[in-house]
Amino acid sequence: MPDARVRVGKIGAAHGIRGEVRVFVHTEDPLAIRGYGELEDESGTRKFEVISARAGNGHLVVRFKGIEDRNAAGKLTHIELFVPRDRLPAPDEENFYHADLIGLAVETKDGERLGEVIAVPNYGASDLLEIRPAKGGATLLVPFVDEFVPEVDIEGGRIVIDPPAGLLEEEKEK
Repeated sequence: MPDARVRVGKIGAAHGIRGEVRVFVHTEDPLAIRGYGELEDESGTRKFEVISARAGNGHLVVRFKGIEDRNAAGKLTHIELFVPRDRLPAPDEENFYHADLIGLAVETKDGERLGEVIAVPNYGASDLLEIRPAKGGATLLVPFVDEFVPEVDIEGGRIVIDPPAGLLEEEKEK
């Protein structure tokens, strides 16, 4: 069963002197964060109400209710932001919440179990699946594109990959 909350962003550094912060949003439409209602920290004990949000360079510039100056804003740095899943639109067949992918088993098209997804980083080009190998060793990074990930079965708890040439051979050599 998917988690009851979905991570939608992370607070970065303070922006300016009036209590605004940079927020790195993990949603398809970053400005949609304004319509999610109160955001929560990881523990769920601290709530954040978005008063305003505008596009920055690779992030949003956000003002939260009750955060009035740079000192207060600076204390929020690195806080992860979550939203109850029921406030988010249901994903369609071609889109997934990262929270739904983490923990899924990963196997090849031939049925060989490789490991499980532990993260879905994005370093600028596209999302990647970070896979913890079942046999141990360094994690694998596979581009999360149709060419290399032909099947995602959330209900079945698995992802089928067709890895780029050489990826698995490099791991076997190590």
